[in-house]
Amino acid sequence: MLIPPHRTTRTIAAALSAAGLVVLGIAPVASADETAPELAVQHIAPVDGVKPGSTFDPPVTLTNKGTATADKVWVMYSATRGLDYAQIPSNCQAHQVTAYDEMTAKSNVVCEFDQAVEPGAAYAPEKPLTIKALPRALNDVLRVSVWDYAPGLDDAATPPVAGTAPAVKLVESQAGGQAEEEAVDVPVTSVNTADFQVEGAALAGSPGDTVTLTTRFTNAGPAWVLTDEGDPLPKVLITAPAGTSVVKADGFCEPAGKAYECGTSQRWVDEGKGETYTFKLKIDKRVEGAKGSVTLNPDARPFDPDKSNDQADITLDVRSGGSSTGTTGTTGSTGSTGTTGTTGSTGTTGTTGTTGANEPTPNGGRLAATGSSPATAVASTAAAAALAGGVTLLLVRRRTQGQG
Repeated sequence: MLIPPHRTTRTIAAALSAAGLVVLGIAPVASADETAPELAVQHIAPVDGVKPGSTFDPPVTLTNKGTATADKVWVMYSATRGLDYAQIPSNCQAHQVTAYDEMTAKSNVVCEFDQAVEPGAAYAPEKPLTIKALPRALNDVLRVSVWDYAPGLDDAATPPVAGTAPAVKLVESQAGGQAEEEAVDVPVTSVNTADFQVEGAALAGSPGDTVTLTTRFTNAGPAWVLTDEGDPLPKVLITAPAGTSVVKADGFCEPAGKAYECGTSQRWVDEGKGETYTFKLKIDKRVEGAKGSVTLNPDARPFDPDKSNDQADITLDVRSGGSSTGTTGTTGSTGSTGTTGTTGSTGTTGTTGTTGANEPTPNGGRLAATGSSPATAVASTAAAAALAGGVTLLLVRRRTQGQG
């Protein structure tokens, strides 16, 4: 708990005074200024089986374990992003805190009670602050804390907005005798699912080429997934196709045998979000039927019943020197954009099979999207040279005849 400025001043003054008395050999006498309220929240049991769209009322009871009266108290509710508030009283203010560093996004409500809380007494809001589960709720946490001064705002907080429901006040309650802390965390488990899935990739190139492999891990929802601190995080195993070597791995990935094990940036995955992994692969040689994979680790995920998208293929089409047979060249729909597209669609020879636009040339470059293949370009050049030579020979013969 933060120490309020007025209490800090009293504490420093008391410490200096006590130090002076010790120097003089006089034992310090307890002063009334050293007494202070000590507020705490009674234990709140976990909430299980909540359905998205439904609500619940956490039973909040606060006590004063100190020796002085708290002139005013503030109760703060902080909920992770699967929870929200049904109605906010006018003596409460709401604000949001965006996720940053290791902190999840939160929705906070701070209620101010302009009432004295006596030592040894227990109080509860006359009407609980109702919490509702959002469609993305799954494993959430509600934190309830009590203060004898106004808690400050987080640097990442939005401006507070006052509630519009009728104000509530504290009423005396029976102390439960359970554990009491300045703040209690209440786990809230909802009946919901989240679909973890991976995407593969289709690669193509020639031996010696370096190609980019991009795969993705996604939480398709509807729920977001918050992992408890210390629990295993989602892992993705990426295996490159045979005949390739990894030139550069993604920063979230480390070698794990023949594969790479890739992690996540946070201990939570929002719905519709995930991680993108990018590798640079060198094609060393052609291996018939070579295929890699992207696979989620086999850890138990009870919230994810769909296992059909936990694995995806990484295919590799290796072209030999930029020309290939018709089966590996462009299809008729692509080849027909060029002047020789009709012959390219037959796939009878490697040179005519690469007549489609943007196919690789033997030296690794690309011709403009005119439909002309490398073979056609060479033939055209040869024909032009032959024609020029014929014209030159004819002129020489005419000059010879004229001189004779």
